[in-house]
Amino acid sequence: MVVNETQQQVRDMTRKFANDVIRPVAAELDKTERFPEEIYQQMAELGLFGISVPEALGGPGFDTQTYALVMEELSRGYASIADQCGLVELISTLLVEHGTPEQQQRWLAPVLSLETKVAYCITEAEAGSDVSAIRTFAKRNGSGWLLEGSKLWIHNAPVADLAFVLARTDPDAGHRGMSIFIVDLHTSGVRRGQREHKMGQRASPVGGLEFSGVQLPPEALLGQQGRGFHMMMSVLDKGRTGIAALAVGIAQAGLEAALDYSQQRKQFGKEINEFQGVQWLLADMAKDICAARLLVLFAASKIDANEDSTMTCAMAKCFASDTAVKRTADAVQVFGGIGYIQGVEVERLYRDAKITQIYEGTNQIQRMIIARELIKKGVTV
Repeated sequence: MVVNETQQQVRDMTRKFANDVIRPVAAELDKTERFPEEIYQQMAELGLFGISVPEALGGPGFDTQTYALVMEELSRGYASIADQCGLVELISTLLVEHGTPEQQQRWLAPVLSLETKVAYCITEAEAGSDVSAIRTFAKRNGSGWLLEGSKLWIHNAPVADLAFVLARTDPDAGHRGMSIFIVDLHTSGVRRGQREHKMGQRASPVGGLEFSGVQLPPEALLGQQGRGFHMMMSVLDKGRTGIAALAVGIAQAGLEAALDYSQQRKQFGKEINEFQGVQWLLADMAKDICAARLLVLFAASKIDANEDSTMTCAMAKCFASDTAVKRTADAVQVFGGIGYIQGVEVERLYRDAKITQIYEGTNQIQRMIIARELIKKGVTV
């Protein structure tokens, strides 16, 4: 697929930002697990948060394909940074598509500027792939709500100011008994769990949240009561496309590092890229990354055209993340023993890639979705 002039300009700007600002500190961020607020402030000034938020609501007003290009370039710099972009995109999309004008006016501007840091709270101890198993609940309390429960492995939980929390409002209604609430995390009754120390994407903070008798005003409800599961699903295609693009960025960084090293490292009196074994590794990396990128852009184009994109987005997420894991492993192989040493870029990329096969729905779930859609609709994508 060919990107248009505007998309090319945004991609070039983001690539320059990744090269100049993100890549030089990626190793330090991976080591310290620091939340790089100064980078996020610069991204906000460049309009790299809430890519698809309409201009009328204070956003850049770009399409999903542009969002995918931005995610790839940010991830090529460091995937933890792209993660923040993806999180803000999901939250702002929820506000744009389901928020009241008052909620949009109150929250969109501070979320896009990162003045207010956000968290998207779905996962629980018994509810990962099976969202229907969530136990966090909200019950009526006068005109407002009383929130009880806990979430774990929540992106930004250690630093967030605001959470969008999926909770049960009708225990007997299954998927139709869930609602989403906008929760100020500085409210009485909210407690943060410990920050988890992850294998990869270490500067993207993850932790737990507990809600004990949290009083919520009536305006905390996002959209209609009982439509929370539907609203969550409505942004999953974009979320999976974003993670797919992030995975492409990781893989692309691995290819660039491997290609550069293969031109420097010599064995048996030759640069190692003169050996067929290394050449085939590089060739396989390049072709799979190209295929993944095209599939991601195709999935994004389906979203932009308001076409059924569920199967295509699942394909993109599954293929791109599998590519990232396999091809960063190849990058380590090109480096040989030094690629296994902490502090070497490809070692970090290999670790960063793994989670892309897990979050936004495991790749086993993606394959189930693809098969279900094939059986229901046939092979046309």
